[in-house]
Amino acid sequence: MLALRYVYVLALVAWLGGMIVLGVLVAPTTFEVLQSAAPGTGRALAGDLFGTTIARFHYVEYGAGALLLLSLLGMRLLGPRPAAFGVRAAIIAAMLAAAVYSGFVVLGRMDGIQQETGGVASSLPASDPRRIRFDELHRLSTNLMLLNIAGALLLVYWEARDDR
Repeated sequence: MLALRYVYVLALVAWLGGMIVLGVLVAPTTFEVLQSAAPGTGRALAGDLFGTTIARFHYVEYGAGALLLLSLLGMRLLGPRPAAFGVRAAIIAAMLAAAVYSGFVVLGRMDGIQQETGGVASSLPASDPRRIRFDELHRLSTNLMLLNIAGALLLVYWEARDDR
């Protein structure tokens, strides 16, 4: 049971910590440094760099989500049923679904717009439908990550309570 719980906590920490580091440190720092270093091309380069980083991080999310579900199920089958098992499993499944949707659908559509516009959708006029759509997709991606952060924080709460 200890090994399963360790895997569960480790996967949760990797997922939650990764989201926080990306959103709070990596994204703003990447855009700030590259835009100031190369005012003409820095934003496009920062977008490419962060886009690639977040695309790769989605694989961490998929792995963490699978480990969370499998270890939670293992704890249920091999020991006393974890507190709020059904709710926790539903939260993990919803988080994983949001990550898969964000990684495959949302980022795919954003990449398509970037390719169509030659790199930087934010350089298009504010009224351009492609920029409007890109901004909507960016907000959706951000909201999906915030949803996953909220879910992960709730799961951390259950672990902190430790009332199995």
